[in-house]
Amino acid sequence: MEERKAILSAKDIEVKFRVRDSYLTAIRNVSLDLYDGETFAIVGESGSGKSVFTKTFTGMLESNGSITNGSIEFEGKDLTKLVTDKDWEGIRGAKISTIFQDPMTSLNPIRTIGSQITEVITKHQKISGEEAKKQAIDLMERVGIKGAADRFDEYPFQYSGGMRQRIVIAIALSCHPKILICDEPTTALDVTIQVQILKLIKELQQELHFTAVYITHDLGVVANVADRVGVMYGGQIVEFGTVEEIFYDPRHPYTWALLSSLPQLGTKGQDLYYITGTPPSLYNKIKGDAFAPRNEHALKIDFEQEPPFFKVTDTHYAKTWLLDPRAPKVEKPEVIQNLHEKILKMTSKGGAFYVEHE
Repeated sequence: MEERKAILSAKDIEVKFRVRDSYLTAIRNVSLDLYDGETFAIVGESGSGKSVFTKTFTGMLESNGSITNGSIEFEGKDLTKLVTDKDWEGIRGAKISTIFQDPMTSLNPIRTIGSQITEVITKHQKISGEEAKKQAIDLMERVGIKGAADRFDEYPFQYSGGMRQRIVIAIALSCHPKILICDEPTTALDVTIQVQILKLIKELQQELHFTAVYITHDLGVVANVADRVGVMYGGQIVEFGTVEEIFYDPRHPYTWALLSSLPQLGTKGQDLYYITGTPPSLYNKIKGDAFAPRNEHALKIDFEQEPPFFKVTDTHYAKTWLLDPRAPKVEKPEVIQNLHEKILKMTSKGGAFYVEHE
């Protein structure tokens, strides 16, 4: 099998934020390879580091944050060495673009929709205003804005939430980026519109051939869009694999807990499962496995020594001592055993949750 070449390769990334007189380590030595045309989903609870990690790809960390270790190789450049906005020209927006979760805060309320799209186009392409307008209208049509030419001079308040998110997608794709980061792109939308937006991004990805990175806490979204999945906890990726491996053969106890929390697996009349305890404070140096205090299957070594990644398959790795040959055999929770059959049963009854990949 021919080895794929990564289009972006992050190695041992550490990110710290200065907060008053102390430092918070938000990302703890995270590595990730992204491949051409794939969809990679990063999933985890709020505060796990999902958005912070991907902000390092576009130099959009808050002013009190900095990359203190590691490298991000993209098109022959180490992105961690770029500092100023001028350094980032030609990368941010042009080669790596982002869709944010709230379309209302992503758009300028006092500027027309058309002017916001053409501004991005003219910034990155040496073309006339007339040509930029033509491209903008074409993009609006591509993302499903009916009567795009007539709506070009309208303002964001004249668009519904779903339409505004389509415009945000159009702006993000206006320079034909190689990587599109989708940061909770459907959170602010109702369920029907969510499905439409996910379908739209998928269709545009096939048409324009870009790599998509989804940041989400919604496993239903992950199941529907991802080729590969990275599970984040406490500023680290603790498990990664194909979408089928993560859903049907998860190995990290935190992944077990996330899957067990799926409301679709709930039984009528019984309380839904939830993860007890709270995530670790990232102000403190974490000893051992960050999930150990919340893990009912934790071993003594989990509190003393950070686990390495153990290989499950060529594409599946998990950072848990339970995979050490010396560890006792622990079965995953009953609620997520035979998950494939349970999901098939749900979808046969019209459920909106599935994992279906070639």
